Amino acid sequence: MKIGVSLAALGLVAFRLPALAEGVSSVTFHKDVLPILQKNCQVCHRPGQMAPMSFLNYEQTRPWAKAIKGAVLQRKMPPWFADPSQGHFTNDRSLRQSDIDTLTKWADSGAREGNREDAPLAVQWPDGWVSQPDIVVPGSVVDVPAKTKNNVVEWIDVVVPSGFKTDTWVTSVQIKPKHPEVTHHICIVGYIPHTPDIEYNVPSWSDKQRDEDGSAIPEKGPTTGGRKKFSAQRGGDCYVPGNPAGDYRSFEAAKLVPAGSDIVLSLHYTPNGTAVRDEVQIGYTIQKETPKRQFITFFPSASHDPALFAIPPGDPNWKSPPVDATFLTDAELVFMMPHMHSRGKDMTYTLEYPDGKKEIVLHVPRFDFNWQLGYHTSVHVPKGSKLHVDAHFDNSANNKANPNPGKTVYYGEMTWEEMMMPFFGVVVDVGRQPDNVLKVQ
Repeated sequence: MKIGVSLAALGLVAFRLPALAEGVSSVTFHKDVLPILQKNCQVCHRPGQMAPMSFLNYEQTRPWAKAIKGAVLQRKMPPWFADPSQGHFTNDRSLRQSDIDTLTKWADSGAREGNREDAPLAVQWPDGWVSQPDIVVPGSVVDVPAKTKNNVVEWIDVVVPSGFKTDTWVTSVQIKPKHPEVTHHICIVGYIPHTPDIEYNVPSWSDKQRDEDGSAIPEKGPTTGGRKKFSAQRGGDCYVPGNPAGDYRSFEAAKLVPAGSDIVLSLHYTPNGTAVRDEVQIGYTIQKETPKRQFITFFPSASHDPALFAIPPGDPNWKSPPVDATFLTDAELVFMMPHMHSRGKDMTYTLEYPDGKKEIVLHVPRFDFNWQLGYHTSVHVPKGSKLHVDAHFDNSANNKANPNPGKTVYYGEMTWEEMMMPFFGVVVDVGRQPDNVLKVQ
């Protein structure tokens, strides 16, 4: 009797196993995997973009099947670091569990191709651009040396003509370097009126006194950082890893570039052993009619004062001086992008409303310097509300990205120094000047 039951049980198992195996192996690239890649991955994983490999077709993707499985199970890809329990985001890149399961099953079952007729239509990605620009403006041309002492290339400011002969409303901006492999960032820090004394494409910089490790020797007393004035001139669009373009179309807003403006670019390069000439292009999408709302980027900073910003050696959880700002008019908060360097640990944006209510609108508990992500949201901010931003830094040996845990770290522009800059963007009625929207303490 017992033997009969065991045989029956074995028969049941034998019946179920092929069905389970068939369920796993039925996952194929064209039917199940490619739609996920098109939606979540190809914006970076295609030629000319920041990812080192392309996932446009089966032949390109198949060798990476196991790596894809590992990356999605660990939630390293797609990169997304916002705490899901705080705030809400309209551009959430994180994969659904069902997508993770599909990619895992595909890798585990031999990464089968399947029937090509099951594939969705290929996405028509712009060649080298995130979105196809209406106008491409030539940017700076900079010779980046093969190497320098301590690998230091000071931040460079360059002015180039915009070419806009009339007031122009732009709906997206993408900055595209020719050599991203040596590009730390390129930012439009402002649009300024042209004056006769401006020389185009002439790099300017400040040589800082540096120690034997290449860190700037702190100046005594508070400093301003020298770029705050440009925040009132509609700048703030950057090329940084993970955030290649500023796009305001989803916010139904635009930025104004005044007629005859010149573009002030801030460039930061890191030599990699090969001398290159970087030629920058700036791609704009535009709209002809005046929008109802305008997008304004703010990039405030924590204090640069070495008496206040000095991360002690070995400190695993040093709290930075905060950033505080007061809204002078009603606004919609739509964009946030934490910026720190390799010791950056976490950053939290908190709104305090006029009635005293507080709301965390973004908490990034595990900041990753390799991915400067922008988080899109939609939060109505009444006049009189206050934005408070906190951040912590890990200067301990447990931080694998820490270049020197035995050194006091000050505010500085090189990646082995530190920054605390909570970028954010708001949408307001057309005609509002940035200085009348926000006051940064």
